[in-house]
Amino acid sequence: MPKRRPIVAIVGRPNVGKSTLFNRLVGERRAVVNDVPGTTRDRIVGTAEWLDRVFDVVDTGGLDPTAGQKGKAPLSVDSAAFIEAIRQQAAEAVEDADVVLFVVDAEAGVTPADRQVAEWLRRWQRRDAQGRPQPPVLLVVNKADSDRKAEDVYAFYELGLGEPIPISALHGRGVGDLLDKVLEAVPWAPRFDEEEDEDQVPKLAIVGRPNVGKSSLLNRLLGEERVLVSDIPGTTRDAVDTRLRYYGRDIVLIDTAGIRRKGRIEPGVEKYSVLRALRALQRADVALLMLDATEGVTAQDAHIGGYIQDAGKSVVILVNKWDAVPDKDAFTINRYTEQVRQALNFLDYAPVLFISAKTGQRVHKVLPTALEVYEARYTRLPTSLVNRILQDAVDKHPPPPSKGHKALKIYFGAQVGVAPPTFLLQVNDPKLAHFSYLRYLENQIRAVQPFVGTPIRLLLRGKEKRRKKK
Repeated sequence: MPKRRPIVAIVGRPNVGKSTLFNRLVGERRAVVNDVPGTTRDRIVGTAEWLDRVFDVVDTGGLDPTAGQKGKAPLSVDSAAFIEAIRQQAAEAVEDADVVLFVVDAEAGVTPADRQVAEWLRRWQRRDAQGRPQPPVLLVVNKADSDRKAEDVYAFYELGLGEPIPISALHGRGVGDLLDKVLEAVPWAPRFDEEEDEDQVPKLAIVGRPNVGKSSLLNRLLGEERVLVSDIPGTTRDAVDTRLRYYGRDIVLIDTAGIRRKGRIEPGVEKYSVLRALRALQRADVALLMLDATEGVTAQDAHIGGYIQDAGKSVVILVNKWDAVPDKDAFTINRYTEQVRQALNFLDYAPVLFISAKTGQRVHKVLPTALEVYEARYTRLPTSLVNRILQDAVDKHPPPPSKGHKALKIYFGAQVGVAPPTFLLQVNDPKLAHFSYLRYLENQIRAVQPFVGTPIRLLLRGKEKRRKKK
């Protein structure tokens, strides 16, 4: 069995550079970085590697026990509503962690909020059999960009959490020393060759426009309040990865920020949140496209469906808030299905589920359907079967001739790839292939192998002309 990855949680008051450090450790811009306190709200998880060892890094929202006190600069209006939820998320991250990185600001010095966060961490620590505090806390003094600033870190000894470690997350200064300390705390971190093949773990991205219930669905699937849920559109700003064990199989669920149309995206934090949602879609296998049953299929829903199709991802369409649809009868679900099919006709291969993340109605069907779609994504047809399908299709409906009285000829076909299933057809001239006929061929392939929820790609290669001998 592969070893479990250690969990390293990053905590601290707002705007000390926690997300910058997170991005530095995982080697990519996964967390949103902004000077506005309260930008990070959920727990964001990434994988870091150091000296051939791997561990998970968790970014958390800023802990500010002094928020709202007299003389204290207020958080942004929307972030203030989430103070208690942010604290709870950070508490759960610390409880799960094997190592905690307590980040403070060298430029600001020791603040009252730092002292209260330090005391809060000590209350959360437990003792092991040898009486050592668990999880161990490493005191990380960020923004120590020069030797002079690095000398100022000694003031942080007063927090009573051991030796301060000066770093600059922005420039990478001292991060190597910090990672050495992390591995000293978790010497059992697995090597890469002891890891499971991540490509074999299905990754499901929950996507949709703002406020359709994406985070509510994730919490319902997990059975816990894993991410923040609110009626305020735009609550989720980062793509949140959560690993779930489902009937002995690992699944990664990716909750994403709501995707608005480009013209309606606010500059700054929201813009980057949408970019991260699209990047999360790129690394997913299956997209769970959520719609709002009370609003029907909107132009933006179709826009997001186009993103999914362009990315070549498999898809399950989830019509959420089905419990809120009034006056339902035995035919309502059929009428809604027809509306969804008409509005998203380019995703006609996608299964449609009518669910309620709020009540749990039909949510039990989401993961089995998504895994069925995932398996279809990696299905490969033998070459003999592909050619038999193509020959039968041509016999039933030959390619129509073009304007020059010349028709497409298909000599040979084979499936050359999966994820998504990709077929290469050897033809006389690719230019003679009309879109409608290629769609016909796709439908004939699906009649034999449905490839449920999965796009099919048809590539055409022209017959090479022989060079005349001199």
